Amino acid sequence: MRFSSRVDISEPNPIAQAEAVARRNGIALGKLNDSNPTRHGLAPVQVPGTYAADPRGDRTAREALAAFLTRRSSDGPRETDTRHADNAGVRSDIADAADDTTHRNDVAGLGIRPVDPDHLYLLSSTSQAYSWLIKLLCDAGDAVLAPKPGYPLIESIARLECVDTIEYQLQYDGSWFIDTAELEALLDGADDGRIRALVLINPNNPTGSYVKPAEREAIVAMCRVHDVALIADEVFYDYALEPFDGNARLAGERGVLTFALDGFSKMLAAPHAKVGWIQVSGPAEDVAEAMRRLDVIADDYLPMSDIIAGRIPELLEAAPAQTMHVRERVLGNLTTLRRLLADDPLGVTSLLRSEGGWNVLLRVPSVIDENELVLRLIAVHRLTGQPGYFFDMASNGYLAVSLLPEPDEFARNIRAVLDTVADMMA
Repeated sequence: MRFSSRVDISEPNPIAQAEAVARRNGIALGKLNDSNPTRHGLAPVQVPGTYAADPRGDRTAREALAAFLTRRSSDGPRETDTRHADNAGVRSDIADAADDTTHRNDVAGLGIRPVDPDHLYLLSSTSQAYSWLIKLLCDAGDAVLAPKPGYPLIESIARLECVDTIEYQLQYDGSWFIDTAELEALLDGADDGRIRALVLINPNNPTGSYVKPAEREAIVAMCRVHDVALIADEVFYDYALEPFDGNARLAGERGVLTFALDGFSKMLAAPHAKVGWIQVSGPAEDVAEAMRRLDVIADDYLPMSDIIAGRIPELLEAAPAQTMHVRERVLGNLTTLRRLLADDPLGVTSLLRSEGGWNVLLRVPSVIDENELVLRLIAVHRLTGQPGYFFDMASNGYLAVSLLPEPDEFARNIRAVLDTVADMMA
């Protein structure tokens, strides 16, 4: 795997080398230049404790998170290992290249691999994670592959890092799918040498489509051939709506260098909690080199606030119940949406299949201009929205709808859309 040249991993100076030797030998060194006030009795009573400055984030918080992620894997649907050579479960050469220690530590022999807290990085958001990973993998002028339709965040962050995004188009034939032949053509094409990462949103926003097992197998194989890393954004994963069988998290993927992103913004429905994380996995050598360089980036940006990190174990305890609460809301509103669409006398507005997440796409007649539809909603119903072109839909006639509002408000919103469509079609 090739990494960017912007991360300085030059050999440490002789003093730093001597300090590292002392640490390995268990020798605690005093510091003439220790400017950490919390080690000198100067911490305020409102923020007690000693600042450890672990670049990956507070160790206790990462251990709690690792335990939570391991439990989640063992409690949820069994994740399919697409790298088995046959039905007898013989591992392929790619899986064998991964760390044998991980294999030996499978939980109770059930194929559930414990999450290593040392492979986790705590950050304030998945947006920050994208920025760090683009720094890690890309030089200026390099490119990342990103799905369309999709949320425009990735393109914006890449631009700030002087990196291009190249779109790969999701296709719809009654459900959404990734055209892996198109991806392969992009990786084999003129931009091959500068494509350093492929972004998968699992499930995608706004299409709600999970990465299917066959898509995953093909993508991992082609990324491995082209030395392209995977960035898997799985913040909506827990909100299944109408999924197909066999979908699985990409977190823990071992066939290619993979960075899985998740956080409290969606898990707890708490964007103000400002907790996200990166889980690193893949072939052992690539993981070790990636983490060596990612540590430099994390150290330069300083770790997450200890005040926030100290609450992570408590918030993780609340996560299952909170996720279930949000899931009940979105599933209830999805049922209401289907009923209102079925009862609509005009019958020209439809719902595209959404497998997961908390947003869905409505299809309205393409003779209605998306801008005019939203402007009419603003003027008549004091209600705004996001048309399909915000997400680079390939054609006109789409409206993104959130399933989060309280049920009465949600029903009013949908009725306003249906009434506006009827007025514009009259």
